[in-house]
Amino acid sequence: MKKKNLIVLVILAGVTMAIPLGLGNSYYLNVLVFVGIHSLITIGLSLLMGYAGQISLGQAAFFGLGAYTSGILSTKFGVSPWLALLAAIFVTGGIAFLIGAPALKLKGHYLAMATLAFGYIVYIIFNQASSFTGGPSGFGQIPRFRLGNFLFKTDVHYYYLVWILVIVALLISLNITHSRVGRALRSIHAGELTANVMGVNTAKYKIQIFVLSAVYASVAGSLYAHFITFLNPSPFGFHFSIVLVTMVVVGGVASVWGAMIGAALLTILPEYLRAFQDYDILIYGSILLLIMVFLPKGLFVGIFDLVKKRKNRQ
Repeated sequence: MKKKNLIVLVILAGVTMAIPLGLGNSYYLNVLVFVGIHSLITIGLSLLMGYAGQISLGQAAFFGLGAYTSGILSTKFGVSPWLALLAAIFVTGGIAFLIGAPALKLKGHYLAMATLAFGYIVYIIFNQASSFTGGPSGFGQIPRFRLGNFLFKTDVHYYYLVWILVIVALLISLNITHSRVGRALRSIHAGELTANVMGVNTAKYKIQIFVLSAVYASVAGSLYAHFITFLNPSPFGFHFSIVLVTMVVVGGVASVWGAMIGAALLTILPEYLRAFQDYDILIYGSILLLIMVFLPKGLFVGIFDLVKKRKNRQ
């Protein structure tokens, strides 16, 4: 990892750990918990889309698989939430491997359609397997995480848990992007045929990064389930997959930092726009349109480019 990234990561860790100390409103803290959960998913999706160049419209399904596996095991079978989280990782990672092996042979919009179909199938299962999932009505009483006698029962406790895991995911992802694997992924994005000719095992790297992105989504799903303590299928549909892709694109598809910025913006922005009532969707869409027109590479890269241009003019 580059020294600059490490410094930014340390600063981010310090800021996120200090935020609850100066934030008295529990509602805003709740929103920041969701920013962290969404960041976990978008970091993995950024690795898949921005570095490996593979489009996935099925991340909401992996998010849901993590949530439901963890929720069902801990609620219906009495498994510890931590063990349920680990089990969800293996289940989701295994399914991602089985889906990714054939699906990643496809390219472009064919791959997008394949992952979209997978997402729909999982969503239908969540609705129809009512004996386990509760069907459209869902199920509740999902236990919170516990460390010994310490129960993560408040928003502050959960905020720290989520953001510690986000920092860990960032550390892993930044190390990947600046390693041999990261260079291999970028070569696949630039041209898969050329990467093959240069000796890069493109099939292996694509499956590995696909599984890793699914694991990130699974962990986020488990965190969501044990935070909300209630699950129903509606948060895991196709619409949320589109929102996740939009977060990555708006923040900057070629950067894990951009993915986090996009997750933060598209999670926090709707909360502020509620004050505009009937016009909130119009304003929301206009903001996204302006970002994509004037900052087509995303907020992260776009802001840096603007700063560089100003420096060059001076």
